[in-house]
Amino acid sequence: MFNRFVALLVLLPIAVVLIALAVANRHATVFTVDPFDPGNPALSVELPLYVYLFAALVLGMLIGSLATWFKQGRYRRRAREREAEAQKLRQAQARGTPQNAPQIAGPGA
Repeated sequence: MFNRFVALLVLLPIAVVLIALAVANRHATVFTVDPFDPGNPALSVELPLYVYLFAALVLGMLIGSLATWFKQGRYRRRAREREAEAQKLRQAQARGTPQNAPQIAGPGA
């Protein structure tokens, strides 16, 4: 219940701001990929400005997510290795055979 309240408290203002941004920037804007010939219609697209703004927001979120995912790859790999090791130890314990048990030296050693 508390999570829903917090989500509503956070998402509602964001939604209001995004809707206001879309309404305020609905006039058509030309986006061209060719900086040397901006009048080339083959490399231009005309859309409302809020479409470009939302596309830039989504692209930034995707790039940030991918960067974070790649940066944390070593931690995921380490967690997989430790989970495999724990699974091996659980299987060995279920069979009753100690694996990698420490060697204790006796009094005569």
